[in-house]
Amino acid sequence: MCRNITTLRGLEPPATAEEIEAAARQFVRKISGVTQPSATTAAPVDKAVRDVAAAATALLAELPARRQPPVTVPPLRRPEVQARLGRSVAEPGG
Repeated sequence: MCRNITTLRGLEPPATAEEIEAAARQFVRKISGVTQPSATTAAPVDKAVRDVAAAATALLAELPARRQPPVTVPPLRRPEVQARLGRSVAEPGG
């Protein structure tokens, strides 16, 4: 459904809370159709992101290890995204 959400299972180092939240936010935006939350939609969207991130974190913790790493690198680990965010590529957790 969400082509732009990358696989987080099997990453080395493991997916960070920030990466899981980013994937959850993208999923919630996709299914809700809300890309820029307004005053009326911000609270339910934020709660949904927290709930989806918690479920994803639990799921990743319970799944067995992957035999192969994911074929794509999550966006927050890509040098061009790191540069856009003003971070060092070697910065931990990002």
